[in-house]
Amino acid sequence: MSLSDWLLAKRNLRSKKSLSDTSIKIPEGIWIKCDRCGLLMYYKALNRNLKVCPQCEHHFPASSQERIEQILDKGTWKALNDKLASTDPLGFVDQKIYGKRLQDMKGKTGLQDAVQTGLGTIGNIPVAVGIMDFRFMGGSMGSVVGEKLTRLIETATKNEIPVIILCASGGARMQEGLLSLMQMAKVSSALHRHAEAHLLYLPILTSPTTGGVTASFAMLGDLIIAEPKALIAFAGRRVIEQTIKEDLPDNFQTSEYLFEHGFIDLIISRTQLQSKLKQILLLHNLQTS
Repeated sequence: MSLSDWLLAKRNLRSKKSLSDTSIKIPEGIWIKCDRCGLLMYYKALNRNLKVCPQCEHHFPASSQERIEQILDKGTWKALNDKLASTDPLGFVDQKIYGKRLQDMKGKTGLQDAVQTGLGTIGNIPVAVGIMDFRFMGGSMGSVVGEKLTRLIETATKNEIPVIILCASGGARMQEGLLSLMQMAKVSSALHRHAEAHLLYLPILTSPTTGGVTASFAMLGDLIIAEPKALIAFAGRRVIEQTIKEDLPDNFQTSEYLFEHGFIDLIISRTQLQSKLKQILLLHNLQTS
């Protein structure tokens, strides 16, 4: 090897070592890729846009706490029944003991169950709000979810204020069996009394809203609102296709399909939801005053 070749090899080795020593490790979650259009976004830019892709308007999942901040006037949230927690009345065991699954979910999400309920204001108009959180066992409806929503509606009826429930759920919680199915009737009965008092109820259907939630309080609103492209269903697509022996349309069980067929009233983007809710509440107040 000539002297010049030896020097060149040394220089290349040194530069490789220098690059290796100064390499920067980027933490996970800093850059987020849109599942629909593939746009790469800085996470703070996505959060500023309320977790909606600025290019294709794909709605990313949002936690119940994020929903509170997005919808209600700042600093007005007052939680109700936030200590209420599920037990394991049936001693249910699948891949994991139900009681252990609940403990794990509480530690992972910081929530007591799959819904947060409370009072607040939107445009200075008092409202009672229930927000389901899909992170907690798929937003499934057990005894505590039904009880918290029922108490919320009864509080709203007593105080003569509107109820808003953001739905995000896989349906009734199988680990509580019949007890979970009873919540459909309990919440629906509370909403009936609310309606008899001529008070407003607005369900907001987010992706996914399925099963027993769709079959009860999600479809009982005075105005049924949904986010764009939300999955809204009762039974699964494959189950329906196998039952009726027909192929279903590609957009079946989306908010757009349900809007075309009269099942929902409005499709509102998350970025416009707060302002639209202000308009609806204001118009309702004007009509009832």
